[in-house]
Amino acid sequence: MAAQQPQDAARLRLVGSHTERPGPPGPPGPTPATPGSPPGRLAPVGGFADTLHLAIEASGLSLDRIRAALAGRGVRVSVTTLSYWRRGRSQPERASSLRAVHLLEELLGLPHSALSSLLGPPRPRGRWAAAANTCHLGLEDVWPGEQEIANIFAELNAPPAGELERLSIHDSYYVDAERRGNLLRMRQVVRATVGGVGRCLVVHMADEEAAGCPEITAVRHGRLGRVRRRPEAGLIVGELMLDRPLGLGDSTVFEYEVEIPPGGPTTEYSRRFATPVREYVLQVHFDPAAVPAHCERYDREPGADVDHRREQLWIGASASAHVLAPDQQPGHIGIRWEWA
Repeated sequence: MAAQQPQDAARLRLVGSHTERPGPPGPPGPTPATPGSPPGRLAPVGGFADTLHLAIEASGLSLDRIRAALAGRGVRVSVTTLSYWRRGRSQPERASSLRAVHLLEELLGLPHSALSSLLGPPRPRGRWAAAANTCHLGLEDVWPGEQEIANIFAELNAPPAGELERLSIHDSYYVDAERRGNLLRMRQVVRATVGGVGRCLVVHMADEEAAGCPEITAVRHGRLGRVRRRPEAGLIVGELMLDRPLGLGDSTVFEYEVEIPPGGPTTEYSRRFATPVREYVLQVHFDPAAVPAHCERYDREPGADVDHRREQLWIGASASAHVLAPDQQPGHIGIRWEWA
């Protein structure tokens, strides 16, 4: 079962270095920084992301070791976040993130403010967010090769990506005693980045073994508009009409359930993201009579079919497992499990 939240890596360049030599007055040449040596100057040619990338490469430290070193100083930053910073997919803005930047300067042997001085202003939210936020994906990036979805989006005149800022998405997926996923409960908190937003499209796709397509039911704080079903593909695209048109900066909450058609034993649930989400929570609830032998989280880059991250999850006494993903970027995240 897969769902979609509808609607670049930075270009890196190597910077050469040279040793200062006596000569006519002029700006001193840069010297690369190395761990454990007195701070030198790293040429600020490529901005924050490029400078951070070069400093990490020069240090020889892995992102996991950097994460551990920051945690030792009381600042928790995930490996994923560090990766996004060095690739330009996001930038530090919160107070804790800015403290992490200053600690990175120390850890990587850089001069004070060598990184923090390269940070631009906070990425705009509200009135200019939709125009300024380029961190969203096209439909082909989210669902590669799924032309049927593209056709339906065109037919329903899908709203532009970025009109709604996703503040929170919470998925609760239920697996019955027959080991089959049978219900999804979804809750979203959104905020309008332009005026007059009154609807959004949602996509759900059943497992290949399922007979038919999912059904969207029990919509709360809104209503179901036009629906397009493709049973042969196990696909449903629904138009959700909000309680009222949102003005610029207005927020709302909506909820709905998805009834999943019967099929074989389910082994995963995932969601695909076209735009960033402040907080994503995924819970999978198993029937106590059918608890998997193994359960893990996985993350994938947009459109990829290979995991770039895996993490084993604990199934607690409540027979459930969960994933918390703060500042979730465009891509693909899910939980998979194995039956004994």
